[in-house]
Amino acid sequence: MPIIEISSLSHPGVEMFSNLTEAQLRNRLEPEKGIFIAESPKVIHVALNAGYEPIALLCEQKHITGDASDIIKRCGDIPVYTGPRTLLSSLTGYTLTRGVLCAMKRPTLPSVETLCKECKRIVVIDGVVDTTNIGAIFRSAAALGIDAVLLTRNSCDPLNRRAIRVSMGSVFLVPWTWLDDAPKSLNRLGFKTAAMALTENSVSIDDDTLLKEPKLAIIMGTEGDGLPMETIVESDYVVRIPMSHQVDSLNVAAAASIAFWQLRVR
Repeated sequence: MPIIEISSLSHPGVEMFSNLTEAQLRNRLEPEKGIFIAESPKVIHVALNAGYEPIALLCEQKHITGDASDIIKRCGDIPVYTGPRTLLSSLTGYTLTRGVLCAMKRPTLPSVETLCKECKRIVVIDGVVDTTNIGAIFRSAAALGIDAVLLTRNSCDPLNRRAIRVSMGSVFLVPWTWLDDAPKSLNRLGFKTAAMALTENSVSIDDDTLLKEPKLAIIMGTEGDGLPMETIVESDYVVRIPMSHQVDSLNVAAAASIAFWQLRVR
Protein backbone atom coordinates (compact mmCIF):
# COMPACT_ATOMS: atom_id res chain seq x y z
CA MET A 1 0.00 0.00 0.00
CA PRO A 2 1.30 3.52 -0.78
CA ILE A 3 2.24 5.54 2.31
CA ILE A 4 1.74 9.22 1.43
CA GLU A 5 3.13 11.80 3.84
CA ILE A 6 1.29 15.11 3.61
CA SER A 7 2.68 18.46 4.64
CA SER A 8 -0.26 20.75 3.85
CA LEU A 9 -4.04 20.80 4.13
CA SER A 10 -4.43 21.07 0.36
CA HIS A 11 -2.71 17.81 -0.51
CA PRO A 12 -4.63 16.05 -3.35
CA GLY A 13 -6.73 13.13 -2.16
CA VAL A 14 -7.38 14.19 1.44
CA GLU A 15 -10.43 16.35 0.71
CA MET A 16 -12.72 13.50 1.75
CA PHE A 17 -11.30 13.83 5.26
CA SER A 18 -11.41 17.61 5.43
CA ASN A 19 -13.35 19.68 2.92
CA LEU A 20 -16.41 17.52 2.33
CA THR A 21 -19.41 17.89 4.63
CA GLU A 22 -21.42 14.89 5.80
CA ALA A 23 -24.06 15.74 3.19
CA GLN A 24 -21.45 15.85 0.43
CA LEU A 25 -19.93 12.57 1.56
CA ARG A 26 -23.38 10.99 1.43
CA ASN A 27 -23.93 12.23 -2.15
CA ARG A 28 -27.72 12.12 -2.38
CA LEU A 29 -27.68 12.77 -6.14
CA GLU A 30 -25.45 9.78 -6.87
CA PRO A 31 -25.69 7.40 -3.88
CA GLU A 32 -23.45 4.84 -5.56
CA LYS A 33 -20.59 7.34 -5.30
CA GLY A 34 -21.20 8.14 -1.64
CA ILE A 35 -18.65 7.47 1.06
CA PHE A 36 -18.47 7.67 4.84
CA ILE A 37 -15.73 8.03 7.44
CA ALA A 38 -15.13 5.39 10.11
CA GLU A 39 -13.06 6.42 13.11
CA SER A 40 -10.80 4.37 15.44
CA PRO A 41 -9.21 0.95 14.82
CA LYS A 42 -11.93 -1.03 16.61
CA VAL A 43 -14.76 0.52 14.60
CA ILE A 44 -12.84 0.18 11.33
CA HIS A 45 -12.25 -3.52 12.02
CA VAL A 46 -15.99 -4.02 12.64
CA ALA A 47 -16.76 -2.36 9.30
CA LEU A 48 -14.20 -4.49 7.47
CA ASN A 49 -15.55 -7.65 9.10
CA ALA A 50 -19.03 -6.66 7.88
CA GLY A 51 -17.76 -6.42 4.31
CA TYR A 52 -17.49 -2.65 3.86
CA GLU A 53 -14.99 -1.57 1.20
CA PRO A 54 -12.19 0.85 2.24
CA ILE A 55 -11.05 3.66 -0.06
CA ALA A 56 -8.31 5.46 1.88
CA LEU A 57 -6.79 5.72 5.35
CA LEU A 58 -5.63 8.75 7.29
CA CYS A 59 -3.51 8.16 10.37
CA GLU A 60 -0.82 9.66 12.52
CA GLN A 61 2.71 8.62 11.65
CA LYS A 62 3.24 6.68 14.86
CA HIS A 63 0.19 4.51 14.18
CA ILE A 64 1.46 3.13 10.87
CA THR A 65 3.44 0.54 12.81
CA GLY A 66 1.11 0.69 15.81
CA ASP A 67 -2.69 0.76 16.07
CA ALA A 68 -3.18 1.06 12.32
CA SER A 69 -0.78 -1.68 11.23
CA ASP A 70 -3.35 -4.50 11.13
CA ILE A 71 -5.87 -2.28 9.36
CA ILE A 72 -3.31 -1.29 6.73
CA LYS A 73 -2.59 -4.97 6.07
CA ARG A 74 -6.28 -5.77 5.72
CA CYS A 75 -7.08 -2.84 3.44
CA GLY A 76 -4.72 -3.85 0.65
CA ASP A 77 -3.59 -1.42 -2.02
CA ILE A 78 -5.28 1.81 -0.94
CA PRO A 79 -3.57 5.13 -0.16
CA VAL A 80 -2.53 5.72 3.43
CA TYR A 81 -2.18 9.43 4.17
CA THR A 82 -0.10 10.34 7.18
CA GLY A 83 1.37 13.35 8.92
CA PRO A 84 1.98 14.87 12.35
CA ARG A 85 -0.87 14.98 14.85
CA THR A 86 -1.21 18.77 14.76
CA LEU A 87 -1.54 18.83 10.97
CA LEU A 88 -4.12 16.04 10.91
CA SER A 89 -6.15 17.77 13.61
CA SER A 90 -6.12 20.95 11.52
CA LEU A 91 -7.12 18.95 8.48
CA THR A 92 -10.11 17.20 10.02
CA GLY A 93 -11.13 19.84 12.54
CA TYR A 94 -10.94 17.42 15.47
CA THR A 95 -8.42 15.25 17.28
CA LEU A 96 -8.41 11.77 15.77
CA THR A 97 -9.67 9.02 18.08
CA ARG A 98 -6.79 6.55 18.37
CA GLY A 99 -5.24 8.38 15.41
CA VAL A 100 -6.94 6.52 12.52
CA LEU A 101 -9.70 7.38 10.01
CA CYS A 102 -10.89 5.21 7.13
CA ALA A 103 -12.95 6.42 4.16
CA MET A 104 -15.27 3.67 2.93
CA LYS A 105 -17.81 3.17 0.15
CA ARG A 106 -21.46 3.41 1.11
CA PRO A 107 -23.35 0.17 0.53
CA THR A 108 -26.36 -0.21 -1.74
CA LEU A 109 -29.29 -0.35 0.64
CA PRO A 110 -31.98 -3.03 0.32
CA SER A 111 -35.68 -2.35 -0.10
CA VAL A 112 -37.87 -2.41 3.00
CA GLU A 113 -39.55 -5.58 1.74
CA THR A 114 -36.24 -7.38 1.27
CA LEU A 115 -34.81 -6.20 4.56
CA CYS A 116 -37.82 -7.17 6.66
CA LYS A 117 -38.70 -10.45 4.97
CA GLU A 118 -37.46 -12.72 7.77
CA CYS A 119 -37.64 -10.21 10.64
CA LYS A 120 -39.73 -10.53 13.79
CA ARG A 121 -38.69 -7.39 15.63
CA ILE A 122 -37.75 -4.13 13.89
CA VAL A 123 -37.47 -0.52 14.99
CA VAL A 124 -38.65 2.52 13.05
CA ILE A 125 -36.68 5.66 13.88
CA ASP A 126 -38.94 8.59 13.06
CA GLY A 127 -37.44 12.07 12.93
CA VAL A 128 -34.51 11.50 15.31
CA VAL A 129 -31.74 13.88 14.23
CA ASP A 130 -29.26 13.73 17.09
CA THR A 131 -26.20 11.71 16.03
CA THR A 132 -25.53 10.50 19.58
CA ASN A 133 -29.05 9.13 19.91
CA ILE A 134 -28.87 7.39 16.54
CA GLY A 135 -25.59 5.70 17.48
CA ALA A 136 -26.91 4.66 20.89
CA ILE A 137 -30.14 3.25 19.41
CA PHE A 138 -28.17 1.15 16.93
CA ARG A 139 -25.91 -0.14 19.70
CA SER A 140 -28.93 -1.21 21.76
CA ALA A 141 -30.63 -2.70 18.69
CA ALA A 142 -27.60 -4.86 17.98
CA ALA A 143 -27.25 -5.97 21.58
CA LEU A 144 -30.92 -6.60 22.34
CA GLY A 145 -32.16 -8.62 19.41
CA ILE A 146 -33.62 -6.12 16.95
CA ASP A 147 -33.52 -7.67 13.46
CA ALA A 148 -33.50 -4.47 11.38
CA VAL A 149 -33.71 -0.69 11.59
CA LEU A 150 -35.84 1.55 9.36
CA LEU A 151 -35.37 5.32 9.36
CA THR A 152 -37.59 8.07 8.04
CA ARG A 153 -35.83 10.45 5.66
CA ASN A 154 -35.91 13.25 8.23
CA SER A 155 -33.75 11.22 10.61
CA CYS A 156 -29.99 11.42 11.01
CA ASP A 157 -27.85 9.34 8.67
CA PRO A 158 -26.57 6.24 10.54
CA LEU A 159 -23.26 6.51 8.65
CA ASN A 160 -22.56 9.94 10.10
CA ARG A 161 -19.06 9.81 11.61
CA ARG A 162 -20.20 10.58 15.16
CA ALA A 163 -23.17 8.21 14.98
CA ILE A 164 -20.81 5.42 13.90
CA ARG A 165 -18.41 6.18 16.73
CA VAL A 166 -21.12 6.30 19.41
CA SER A 167 -22.53 3.00 18.15
CA MET A 168 -19.06 1.42 18.45
CA GLY A 169 -19.58 0.08 14.94
CA SER A 170 -23.01 -1.41 15.63
CA VAL A 171 -24.39 0.43 12.59
CA PHE A 172 -22.46 -2.17 10.58
CA LEU A 173 -24.02 -5.09 12.45
CA VAL A 174 -27.76 -4.39 12.19
CA PRO A 175 -29.31 -4.27 8.68
CA TRP A 176 -30.99 -0.92 7.94
CA THR A 177 -32.58 1.13 5.22
CA TRP A 178 -34.74 4.22 4.67
CA LEU A 179 -38.53 4.10 5.05
CA ASP A 180 -40.26 6.36 2.54
CA ASP A 181 -43.82 5.34 3.40
CA ALA A 182 -45.78 5.85 6.61
CA PRO A 183 -45.04 3.29 9.35
CA LYS A 184 -48.57 1.88 8.89
CA SER A 185 -47.37 0.54 5.51
CA LEU A 186 -45.55 -2.16 7.46
CA ASN A 187 -48.92 -3.81 8.11
CA ARG A 188 -48.79 -5.24 4.60
CA LEU A 189 -45.59 -7.04 5.55
CA GLY A 190 -47.33 -8.65 8.52
CA PHE A 191 -46.10 -6.27 11.23
CA LYS A 192 -48.16 -4.75 13.99
CA THR A 193 -46.91 -1.27 14.77
CA ALA A 194 -46.23 -0.09 18.33
CA ALA A 195 -45.76 3.67 18.73
CA MET A 196 -43.85 4.61 21.87
CA ALA A 197 -45.85 7.58 23.16
CA LEU A 198 -47.79 8.85 26.14
CA THR A 199 -51.53 9.06 25.42
CA GLU A 200 -54.72 8.28 27.28
CA ASN A 201 -55.05 5.09 25.23
CA SER A 202 -51.50 3.82 25.64
CA VAL A 203 -50.87 0.37 27.07
CA SER A 204 -48.03 -0.55 29.40
CA ILE A 205 -44.93 -1.94 27.77
CA ASP A 206 -45.31 -5.14 29.81
CA ASP A 207 -48.77 -5.87 28.37
CA ASP A 208 -48.93 -9.59 27.47
CA THR A 209 -50.65 -8.84 24.17
CA LEU A 210 -47.55 -7.06 22.88
CA LEU A 211 -45.28 -9.96 23.77
CA LYS A 212 -47.46 -12.39 21.84
CA GLU A 213 -47.23 -10.49 18.56
CA PRO A 214 -45.18 -12.57 16.09
CA LYS A 215 -43.98 -9.50 14.13
CA LEU A 216 -43.68 -6.13 15.82
CA ALA A 217 -42.41 -2.77 14.56
CA ILE A 218 -41.41 -0.48 17.44
CA ILE A 219 -41.69 3.19 16.46
CA MET A 220 -39.43 5.68 18.24
CA GLY A 221 -39.70 9.47 17.88
CA THR A 222 -37.54 12.36 18.97
CA GLU A 223 -37.76 13.26 22.65
CA GLY A 224 -38.48 16.90 21.81
CA ASP A 225 -41.66 16.71 19.73
CA GLY A 226 -42.26 12.98 19.99
CA LEU A 227 -44.02 11.08 17.23
CA PRO A 228 -46.36 12.82 14.77
CA MET A 229 -49.98 12.51 15.87
CA GLU A 230 -50.85 10.86 12.57
CA THR A 231 -48.35 8.09 13.28
CA ILE A 232 -49.71 7.60 16.78
CA VAL A 233 -53.32 7.45 15.58
CA GLU A 234 -52.52 4.99 12.80
CA SER A 235 -50.47 2.60 14.96
CA ASP A 236 -51.88 -0.73 16.12
CA TYR A 237 -50.61 -0.06 19.65
CA VAL A 238 -49.58 3.04 21.56
CA VAL A 239 -47.12 1.97 24.24
CA ARG A 240 -45.84 3.68 27.38
CA ILE A 241 -43.06 2.91 29.80
CA PRO A 242 -44.36 3.18 33.41
CA MET A 243 -42.39 5.83 35.31
CA SER A 244 -42.02 7.21 38.82
CA HIS A 245 -41.42 10.57 40.51
CA GLN A 246 -43.58 12.43 37.97
CA VAL A 247 -41.06 11.88 35.19
CA ASP A 248 -43.02 11.93 31.93
CA SER A 249 -40.42 10.83 29.38
CA LEU A 250 -36.96 9.40 28.80
CA ASN A 251 -34.25 10.18 26.32
CA VAL A 252 -35.14 8.33 23.12
CA ALA A 253 -32.02 6.16 23.28
CA ALA A 254 -32.80 5.10 26.88
CA ALA A 255 -36.43 4.43 26.00
CA ALA A 256 -35.37 2.38 22.99
CA SER A 257 -33.17 0.14 25.14
CA ILE A 258 -36.06 -0.59 27.50
CA ALA A 259 -38.44 -1.24 24.61
CA PHE A 260 -36.04 -3.56 22.80
CA TRP A 261 -35.43 -5.64 25.92
CA GLN A 262 -39.04 -5.87 27.04
CA LEU A 263 -40.52 -6.54 23.59
CA ARG A 264 -37.88 -8.97 22.37
CA VAL A 265 -38.84 -12.37 21.01
CA ARG A 266 -38.85 -14.77 23.94
